[in-house]
Amino acid sequence: MNSKNHWAPTFECETCDEEFYYERDAEEHMRDYGHHARTVPCETCQMMFRTQESANQHMSARGHWAPTIPCEMCDRMFHSVRAAEQHMDALGHWAPSVPCETCSRMFYTEGEAEQHMRKKNHFKNYCSSCDRHFQNENNLRMHLNSNIHRGQNIVCPFCRRGFTAASGLSHHLETGSCPQASNLNRETIYKIIEKRDKQGTITNKLLEWHSSNDSHYSVTDYAFNGDCWECYVCHRGFNTRTALNSHLNSPVHKQKLYRCPNSKQKCGKQFITLAALFGHLESESCAFMRFEKVQQQIKGVFNSSRSIAF
Repeated sequence: MNSKNHWAPTFECETCDEEFYYERDAEEHMRDYGHHARTVPCETCQMMFRTQESANQHMSARGHWAPTIPCEMCDRMFHSVRAAEQHMDALGHWAPSVPCETCSRMFYTEGEAEQHMRKKNHFKNYCSSCDRHFQNENNLRMHLNSNIHRGQNIVCPFCRRGFTAASGLSHHLETGSCPQASNLNRETIYKIIEKRDKQGTITNKLLEWHSSNDSHYSVTDYAFNGDCWECYVCHRGFNTRTALNSHLNSPVHKQKLYRCPNSKQKCGKQFITLAALFGHLESESCAFMRFEKVQQQIKGVFNSSRSIAF
């Protein structure tokens, strides 16, 4: 008795009911009789093919490729871009393509989008009260924080002059420009703040303090290199002796006295003047505090004798 009769045949023809004990016998049968299953459909008619290549040959010969270019509004599909465009032109089926700068609304014209954004205040970088557009968010923020919108509510505690921001008041005092506090300048202000900043929140604890209260630089003829007046420290050129004098007597090449208090984000930026530190915080570039909070802090710096805390 043949051993294979003890087992049921396990290989079936993909088309008829024939069964086989061996796979090679099933393959030979289907090849001889064309009984391989046809699983690749034509994209248009109901014909089925064994391979994708056979289906492609059929669709190319009969023009049975399915249309792939959609109408932008309805469910119609087209074989070519030109046919789709003709359809959309005829029925007005073009989708709106002008976006709102803020929400997901789309419009057919720039005018419609502009009208929507003006009504909903949806301009991305736009000041509605001034009707002005800005190139980026930072420029808009600077505009909104300018004296046009903020006024001059930061008052010098000595001469009562108004400033728009804490950085402006700091510069006013550090440069010795206050007529009622001529004894204040960059160095004296640092000494006052350094004593009150016990934790070193905004001041650098310098191992050596180089005071420049009485220092004043006067440029000699040796600073002219034949083309310009040259700074001996940074080698920057200036057109006049006066300009170089102003540069040398500015804080540009002096010690960095202050640092950003944003320790959590490890900002790490250092500054020569208090005005520069406040300008950095007002820009919100390291997201340590809002512009309004900075203006509140300036009062505690100049109008109080308590320890400084940010």
